[in-house]
Amino acid sequence: MTEDSSASYRAAGVDTAAGDLAVELMKAAVSKTHGPEVFGGVGGFAGLFDVSFLKSFDRPLLATSTDGVGTKVAIAQALDKHDTIGQDLVGMVVDDIVVVGARPLLMTDYIACGRVVPARIADIVAGIARACSETGTALVGGETAEHPGLLGPDDYDVAGAAVGAVEAGNLLGAHLVAEGDVVVALGSSGLHSNGFSLVRHILSTRGIGYTDTSAELGNVGEALLEPTRLYTTPLLDLLPSGGIHAISHVTGGGIAANLARVLPKGSWVELERSTWSPPAVFRVLSEWGGSTLESAEGTWNLGVGMILVVAPDAAAQIISRLKAGGIPSWEAGRVVVGTLPEAHFEQGAKGVDGGAVRLTGAYKD
Repeated sequence: MTEDSSASYRAAGVDTAAGDLAVELMKAAVSKTHGPEVFGGVGGFAGLFDVSFLKSFDRPLLATSTDGVGTKVAIAQALDKHDTIGQDLVGMVVDDIVVVGARPLLMTDYIACGRVVPARIADIVAGIARACSETGTALVGGETAEHPGLLGPDDYDVAGAAVGAVEAGNLLGAHLVAEGDVVVALGSSGLHSNGFSLVRHILSTRGIGYTDTSAELGNVGEALLEPTRLYTTPLLDLLPSGGIHAISHVTGGGIAANLARVLPKGSWVELERSTWSPPAVFRVLSEWGGSTLESAEGTWNLGVGMILVVAPDAAAQIISRLKAGGIPSWEAGRVVVGTLPEAHFEQGAKGVDGGAVRLTGAYKD
């Protein structure tokens, strides 16, 4: 690009020099996610990853997932705090890979913004890179696109995609789930990255700002930005021991709908609310919204970020190992195969004609 054309592009609102600086600022963080399988480093048109190890698989299956962070980015923008949103992205994308029993291999990200602020972009990518390192995922590429006129100067959105691999014989899912399997709930770190449109509506209706404080939450915005807990590495450590039949990532749609997706047709689960106490952030938001916790079950995770369906004789050890690794875990129900006792179960979530789930009882105080 010539100097004149570059100046014209700047006049249109796109600063290529700022984009180049952003890449330089993020290089070190991205490079830390690279092992010997990554070819070419940072800056190529395509990321390269050596998959020679797949030759040792009998039947290698690739697993892929893509997602974003949703309107949680609006809170990061309002607080001008951008170093945690990247972990949310990795949690949404990479933790979908481990659900089928796959090990994540690589990830790419995409950031669309109204104006490239190099330090801000570097903060976002540094968060992505830290979480990729924690989950053993190579960050092999990405794109930062400046969209002046479409997005405001300080607006941005983030998305990403990941690829993993699993031996076909080790694939997890509904085909392994059986009568009497134990449903193990894994605690969330907070809202994770779902239901923020409702959160923002509640705050707006009540006239509560992100910089306001609450006796229960402290700084409201910072409490809402609590990054998504990452489950990939602890689960990958558990898989070789056996006993895990299916995994459900509790994202959009809530607990019941997401668990139903990994149960076989003709099976059902009653999840006992009495086995856990939803964290303060959910209770406070429900109170501010003038509603009950139960009414938010299809929107928020209410303290359950991942669910395992496991063999009965493996449940105690799995729960113990997860707790030892810092992840609150507990038995929340059992799988039953047969006729549903009555209606009011969640079924057919997100196009999957699977099992049925409902929550029953009252939450623990």
